[in-house]
Amino acid sequence: MTNDVVLAAVGSIKGDSLRAKRDRALLLLGFAMAARCSELTGLGVEDLQLGERGLCVTVKKSNTDQEGRGVKIAVVPGATACPIVAVTEWMAAANIISGPLFRRIRNPRNQRVMPDRLHHQAVSLVVKQHIRELGLEADDFSAHSLRAGFLTSAANRGA
Repeated sequence: MTNDVVLAAVGSIKGDSLRAKRDRALLLLGFAMAARCSELTGLGVEDLQLGERGLCVTVKKSNTDQEGRGVKIAVVPGATACPIVAVTEWMAAANIISGPLFRRIRNPRNQRVMPDRLHHQAVSLVVKQHIRELGLEADDFSAHSLRAGFLTSAANRGA
């Protein structure tokens, strides 16, 4: 799920429903952080620090953090689609001021945001849904595609 596929997937999300805002934020932030699914679903509002130059995200638990100190990830504004804008729009629309960042939305009609965090399997379902809308084979993608795609895109750019 390279940069161009993420941008296409986000661009295919229509409307301003809570689900649309959440899905945009989930895809853009997950890609920008090169996040593992558990890191993304484990985020809370307290893990985000907005600054002048971008967003600092603290991942409290990570496979690469053997000492359990936490890892800070810098997220910079995007030129085409901005993960920072997407996250702040999601939080404002869902009235999220504390607790889990990414949450379940119950009943698509009344758009009720639940207090519990989004399950890690739901991230894969979101990825697959928006990949399917692009006409791509959804079975080739999962939540891990956000991380793998970021690393592939970075390597393709010489990083």
